[in-house]
Amino acid sequence: MLLTGASRGIGHATVKRFQAAGWRVITCSRHPFPENCPWEAGPEDHLQVDLASPADTLRAIAETKARLEPEGGMLHALVNNAGISPKGTGGTRLSALETEQADWQHVFQVNFFAPMMLAKGLCDELARAKGSIVSVTSIAGSRVHPFAGAAYATSKAALAALTREMAADFGPLGVRVNAISPGEIDTSILSPGTEKIVATIPLRRLGTTDEVAKAIYFLCIEASSYVNGAELHINGGQHV
Repeated sequence: MLLTGASRGIGHATVKRFQAAGWRVITCSRHPFPENCPWEAGPEDHLQVDLASPADTLRAIAETKARLEPEGGMLHALVNNAGISPKGTGGTRLSALETEQADWQHVFQVNFFAPMMLAKGLCDELARAKGSIVSVTSIAGSRVHPFAGAAYATSKAALAALTREMAADFGPLGVRVNAISPGEIDTSILSPGTEKIVATIPLRRLGTTDEVAKAIYFLCIEASSYVNGAELHINGGQHV
């Protein structure tokens, strides 16, 4: 599988979950492979790429194709997990009025266009494996969020729409396309004030990165073989 945004949080947990099940995971991030990385695989299973750059994303696609050739040119799963959410001074939420044009373009390139480019560019490899595409959207994509900015939220809403479109387009190739939509997940980048949201969640707690990783795994295996075009909400009932 190919996983973007592997350097922390949900990405780290997803690598662990798939590796525990015996998958080869090619990790992608802006950072080089760290010398103290806990994964058994080395730099040969890590791809440094700046998804904010269309040219570098195309380079990464070509390099991924080359790395998959010994595997018969097959890719069983593409997980679009990388995402950015710019903040204002002091970590404040950036509204539609406050977000600069350059920030809109930057956010959409990473959160929306890069997943589309990866899916399209690796279509043949996914089709050979009858694989799965899973994109990470967000609860912010369906409602105004107190912390997530306007650019982030609309990019995630667009990614949810892209998931439906690709499910229709990739389905005839035997490739399933789904999304998971996390709510408040316990990671190192939680915003101050999250505890107030937790009080409104029916389960009265944050989600864990492992719970998200398990859902991603489910959407990539035979157990979900007839799930296509779905967006699975992982938020403890926050949206009800």
